[in-house]
Amino acid sequence: MKGIIKSFGIVAALLLFQSAFAAKVDTVETYSSAMNKKIKAVVVTPDNYREGKEFPVVYLLHGYSGSYRDWPNNVPYISQAADNYHMIIVCPDGGYGSWYFDSPADPKWKYETYVSDELIKWVDKNYKTIKNRNGRAITGLSMGGHGALYLAFKHQDVYGAAGSMSGGIDFRPFPNNWDIALRLGTYAQYPERWEQNTVINMVHLLTPGSISLIIDCGSEDFFYKVNERLHAKLLERNIPHDYVTRPGVHNWTYWKNSVKYQLLFMNQFFTGK
Repeated sequence: MKGIIKSFGIVAALLLFQSAFAAKVDTVETYSSAMNKKIKAVVVTPDNYREGKEFPVVYLLHGYSGSYRDWPNNVPYISQAADNYHMIIVCPDGGYGSWYFDSPADPKWKYETYVSDELIKWVDKNYKTIKNRNGRAITGLSMGGHGALYLAFKHQDVYGAAGSMSGGIDFRPFPNNWDIALRLGTYAQYPERWEQNTVINMVHLLTPGSISLIIDCGSEDFFYKVNERLHAKLLERNIPHDYVTRPGVHNWTYWKNSVKYQLLFMNQFFTGK
């Protein structure tokens, strides 16, 4: 009898756990006219999606060599966050080393156009979304951290909030890494492209309060120094932002923790708290 009661308790706990995370995770296929190809994404909708009218959306970008599956596979928490904050989370595929800009060196790579125009229009057409910057935010890790700030700085009419986790927000110190030279040409040949497309040189696009920002990087991360410099530059320009640093390196252990603060920040932006 005790065994039966114990087994029933375990089953009940499992059912309770499953019901607590009722967000729906879909893999969708979109089309980019700019690149003439189909691109997949993961869309997480909260458990109350059918009941609601319009939901805010967070676009969550992956890093170099990653894919649209990275966040849902490595951080199941994002489903819980979608439920808790009543938000939609979209994880697009940013290609293998796109850096999320339209490449001046290779016209086949136009991920700025895709993420900030084509994908957003597709999501707004197919889901119940708040279709303005007050209900739209973007963040990401590593290459995706660069991409999130890059896209948000350039498209402040599209995004109201942006974040970065361990972001490569100044890639000039790394001229031979992560396919950047394939997207921009080499630094030696095209220094102006590198200067114009690195996030740290785009702070002039901001005015105080024009966009809500949260930046996070571990103190042992190889991108730590460039994030410190971005933080200092934002302070110098009087641009309000949250800046978080704690012990950690460039890995999923850090990002699993970091994304919780990022999504809380986005929720506070959406709710005005």
